[in-house]
This record gives sequence, C-alpha cells and structure tokens, in this order.
Amino acid sequence: MLKGGTDEGGTVADDAGTNERLGAMLRTHRDVVLGRWIELVSSAMGPHSTTQEVEAELGTLYGAIADSLASGARPREQGFGEVRAMLSELSHDRARLGFSPTETAATVLNLKVAALSAVGDSLSDYVALSDVVDDLAAFTFEAYVAARETVITELAEQLLELSTPVVKLWEGVVAVPLVGTLDSARTQVVMEKLLQVLVDTGSDHAIIDITGVPAVDTQVAQHLLKTVVAARLMGAECVISGIRPQIAQTIVALGIEFGDIVTKASLADALQIAISAGKDG
Repeated sequence: MLKGGTDEGGTVADDAGTNERLGAMLRTHRDVVLGRWIELVSSAMGPHSTTQEVEAELGTLYGAIADSLASGARPREQGFGEVRAMLSELSHDRARLGFSPTETAATVLNLKVAALSAVGDSLSDYVALSDVVDDLAAFTFEAYVAARETVITELAEQLLELSTPVVKLWEGVVAVPLVGTLDSARTQVVMEKLLQVLVDTGSDHAIIDITGVPAVDTQVAQHLLKTVVAARLMGAECVISGIRPQIAQTIVALGIEFGDIVTKASLADALQIAISAGKDG
C-alpha cells in the first residue's frame, strides 16, 4: 500500500487517510464503477451466471469494500472482516462451479479496471487502490484453494460411498461387490457399511466379492481379513468370492493364509454356500 511517512506511526496514519479517501471516492462514483465492474465480471463468467446474479453479488461486495476503506482499515485488519467473509463465500461458489483460482481472483482484480475513471489523474490513489485490490485478490485466491480442497475431499468421500455398495441378495445374505484397489480408507468404509447393513437387515451371512479387484497382495489380504473379522464380531459368517486363477496363484506365492474363511471362484458359488448354510442353520 502507498506509504506516506518515514516512521511507523506516520505510515499507518497515512494509510488510514488514503483508505478513507478511496472509500469516499468509491461511494461517490458507485454507479459508474460498480456498473463497469458488473459488466466486466458478467462478460468473464459467460453462461455460468446471469447478470442479475452478478449484480446482487458484486453490489453487496462493493458496498462492503467502500465501507471498510472509509473506516480507514486495511485488507488484513478486522475492519475488512465482512469483506473477507464475502470473498470466502464467493471463492467457495466459484470452486463448485468449476472456475479456476485465476478466474476467481480476476473477479476481484477487475475492480481496478472498473475504478480507472473514478481515480482520474491521481496516480497515487490508483496505486493505493491497486494495492488494496491486489491484497483482496490474493486472499480470494487463498480462500479458493482451501474451498477447492474441501470440494475434492467431499467428492472423494462420495465416490468411496458409491464404489462400495452393500446389497441384499437373499433373506439373511448380503454382498459387497468390490471394484478397484482396496486401501485402508476404503476398507474402513466397507466395514462401516457392511456392519450397518448386517444390523439393518438382520443378516447372518455376508459375501465379499473381489471379482473387480485387479490384484491381491499382502496388504489387500489384510484389509479383507479385517472386514471378515469385523463381520464375525457382529455374528455374521463371510465368504470371499471372485478368487480367479491368477489371484489364487498370487496368494499361494505370497504365502497368504485365509484360515477358516470360505473362498469361492464365483459369486454364484458363494451365494449357494451362504443360502445352504442359512437353511442348515
């Protein structure tokens, strides 16, 4: 930001005075500056948002920026708290819409272009306003990155849920058809969903089908065993199906022991075993 003094106290005072002047300027030229800002942002967003939505969003933000500047506050100070909250919400919305962080920050940076006519020939005021807008754009970029991480985490959790369905095949028999790699996070989801379905349905037999699992190594085997143990603690016996010849050879070569767990080549064979066990029980 524009520095107008040589000592620290003078610099803060000059910053406050400059910001107060900028805030007054934005208020005075609100219609022109805000109108141009809305025009620039609407053009950049294209079909992602209507002009009316942009007007509502930027109108509130513009007023908050002008008020914060008029109070003499700087962007990272408490006086800009409302502005930062609005920018965080804007960043989160942009992240969900698929905008890039650069495009999101550009929404704020366009305010500099929009304010050119209001600043006039005052280079010092334009530099000071540019510093403020740049600081707000940097904050917006940071908020976008944080929001994007949240969105990615939520999507990953949803994909885990979708990729680990537990279905009821028969009275007293449920199945977990696994597709893809089985890691620690997914194993936890599988166990939680399987145990819940066992409780909800009152089933006492579960089939874990690994036909869609590309390879079984020691780690995958450990994850399968944990799931079986968890189900047994709930009173359900498990059958592992989908043991293809290649997987059988790998299991033997690695010396993996499934103990007394029943294994079958196909889901149909496993279902037959589970149904027969249920009738015998």
